[in-house]
Amino acid sequence: MGHDRGVRADPFPAPVPADPGAPAPATHPVSPVPQRLFDDDATEQRWRARFTAVRMSRPSWAWDAPDRTVYVSNGSGTSEIHVWDRATDTHRQVTARRSGTHAAVLPPDGETVWWFDDTDGDEFGHWVSEPFAGLPDSDEPHVAVPGAEDGYPAGLHIGRELAVLGTSTDSGTTIWLHERGSSGPARVVYSHVEDAGVGSLSEDETLLAIHHSEHGDSRHPSIRVLDVATGDVVGELHDGPGKGLAPLVFSPVPGDQRLLVGHERRFREELLIWDPVSGAETELHLDLPGEVFADFYPDGTALLVGHTHAARTRLFRYAIGATGSSAGGTRIDAALGELPVAPGCVGSAEVRPDGTVEYTCSSAATPSQIRALHPDGTDRLLLVPPGERPPSSSPVRDVWVDGPGGPVHALVTSPQDAGTAPPAVFVLHGGPHAADEDRFDPARATWVEAGFVVVEVNYRGSTGYGSAWRDAIEGRPGLTELADVAAVQDALVADGTVDRARCVADGWSWGGYLSLLAAGVQPDRWAVAVAGVPVADYLAAYADEMEQLRSFDRALFGGSPEELPDRYREASPLTYVDRVRVPVLVLAGENDPRCPIRQIDNYLDALAARGDVHYEVTRFDAGHGSLVVTDQLDLVATEIDFARRALALTPGRRGA
Repeated sequence: MGHDRGVRADPFPAPVPADPGAPAPATHPVSPVPQRLFDDDATEQRWRARFTAVRMSRPSWAWDAPDRTVYVSNGSGTSEIHVWDRATDTHRQVTARRSGTHAAVLPPDGETVWWFDDTDGDEFGHWVSEPFAGLPDSDEPHVAVPGAEDGYPAGLHIGRELAVLGTSTDSGTTIWLHERGSSGPARVVYSHVEDAGVGSLSEDETLLAIHHSEHGDSRHPSIRVLDVATGDVVGELHDGPGKGLAPLVFSPVPGDQRLLVGHERRFREELLIWDPVSGAETELHLDLPGEVFADFYPDGTALLVGHTHAARTRLFRYAIGATGSSAGGTRIDAALGELPVAPGCVGSAEVRPDGTVEYTCSSAATPSQIRALHPDGTDRLLLVPPGERPPSSSPVRDVWVDGPGGPVHALVTSPQDAGTAPPAVFVLHGGPHAADEDRFDPARATWVEAGFVVVEVNYRGSTGYGSAWRDAIEGRPGLTELADVAAVQDALVADGTVDRARCVADGWSWGGYLSLLAAGVQPDRWAVAVAGVPVADYLAAYADEMEQLRSFDRALFGGSPEELPDRYREASPLTYVDRVRVPVLVLAGENDPRCPIRQIDNYLDALAARGDVHYEVTRFDAGHGSLVVTDQLDLVATEIDFARRALALTPGRRGA
C-alpha cells in the first residue's frame, strides 16, 4: 500500500512476487481473529453485548390454536426454533443443531411444529415435524411430507387436511401434495425445469396458487391456480415482460376463494384481488410509492398493509368495503388509514383473531421490540427477551444524491467524535433486491464504535423505490450499482463527511460481490475491500450455485453464460483481479449453496498468483452466513481489525 492513498503506515509485509511458472498455492493466508477490538473495557463490552443479547423473532401462531406460537431465538448462543404456549406462558427450545435452524411453521391445529432440516447450513434438505409439547429423548423428528424428494425450499403451505410443499433441485421445481395423517407418499401436482414455488392454499383447500416462470423470467413470475383434486388449471395471470405477479394469500373467510395478489402494472408494487374461478379482478388503489406487502384481517373485510419506501416501513389498515369488479380490472378506492404503531421501522406484522396487530419495530439507534397494537388503540410490549437489552446506538441521517440513473438514497451514521473527514465504510447490502433500512444492526453499531462513518447506499437494484429502480440493473449488474455508490462517495467527500483516501468497501452476499468488483473496477476509490460470501468468479458461481439462483441469473443477465459469456465476464470480479491494488479480505462459508466455495478459491488463487497484493481469508463451517453468535462476533471483529490494519488506525480509538 502506498502513501498516495493517505495511509500513515504499511501494516502488512511486502508481498514476494510470484514465479509466473509456479502453480497457485494450495492454501491462502488466514486472517487472525483479534482477542478484542477496543482497549476500553466499557466499549468492548458494549459492542459484544449487542450480539450476545437475546434476540427473538415475532412469534407466529397456529390458525386454529392461536395460543400456540413458534419463533426463532439466539438465546442458546445459536439461532434455533422455540415454541411458546401463551395459555401456560411456557417456552421450549425445539432444535439444537450445530449450525442452527431458522425456518419453522405451525399447522393450523398447533399439535406439531415443522422445521427445515438441512446439513450444516447448506439449505438442502427436507421438512420434519415433532409434537408441539416435545419428543421423548429417544425419539427423532419424522419426515413431514413422506415421498417428497430433498431439495432447496420452494414454499410450504400447511392446511387442515393437506400440506403443499415445493422443492428445487438441479432438475427444476417440483410441488408436492400430501394428505396430512396419511401414511401414503405425497403426489406431484406440478413440475417444471424453470423456477416456481408454492403460493397459497384456499381456505377450503380446493384451490392451490403457485408462482412460476415457464416464460423464462423468474424475476417477474406468473400465477397459476390449480384444482387440488384434479390438477386442472383453474386460472392463470400473466402481465407480460417486466411485470411480475405474486400470489400472496387466499381470503380466510369460508366460501371465499378470492386471492390477494401483488402486481407491478404501473412499475411499482401494488395489490389486486382476483377470483380465479370467475376471472374477476379488483385493483386496489393505494396512493403509496415504493413497495407494499399485505395480508387479510381474519374476517376478510380489511387488509393489513406494510408500506416500504426510502428505508422505512409503516403499517396501514385498508378497509376493502364494496368490491365491485370486472374481468377487465376495476380500480376502486377504499379507506386507507395508518396504524399508530410505536416509532421505528416495522419489521414484520400479523393480525391476531381478535384484531390485535402484533409486530416488530426498531431503528438504527433503538433495538428491536415485539409489540401488540390492540383494537382499542393501546400499544404494549408483547414479549421481552430474557436478560439485558442490547445497548442502543447512533441514529442514521438520510442523504439524497443525484446519480447517473436518478436520485440515490443513502443512510449515513457518524461517530459522535468523528471530527473532519474520518474514515468511512461503505456497507453494500445483499440481495441485490433488498435495501438498507433504518433498523437496528449490531454490525453497523460496531463500525461506528470503531470510529468509522457508515454509509449504506440503496443503489439501483434496491427495493423500496419502485420497480424501474429495482430492475435498472438488468443486463448490466454490478457495474450499474457501483456507479451509484461512486456518486454517493463523491458527494460525501465533497461535503467533508468522509475521507476519500480512507474508504472501505464492505458487504456480504451481493454486497460482498460488489466489494470485490469495486476493488478491481474502481481501484482508485477504495483503500480496503472486505467481501463476505461473495460472487467472485461469476462463471464458476453459475455452474455451482443452486438452480433457483441460476434461474435468477438468467433473468438478470438476459440469458445463460453459454448464451452471453461476455456479459457475465464483464460483471465478474475475477475479470478485474489484475487491477486490484488494495488489501482484500474474503470471508467464505464452506457449505454455501448461493456463493459456492470453488469460485471463491478461483479468485483467491488468482490473487495469490499475482503475488503483489495483500489478501487474507476467513473460512467458516456454515453456509451463506452463520447462525452461531460466537461466529458472528468473530466475523465482525475480523472485518474491522483487517480494515484498521489496512488503514493503520489505532486499535483503541474511542467511538460514539
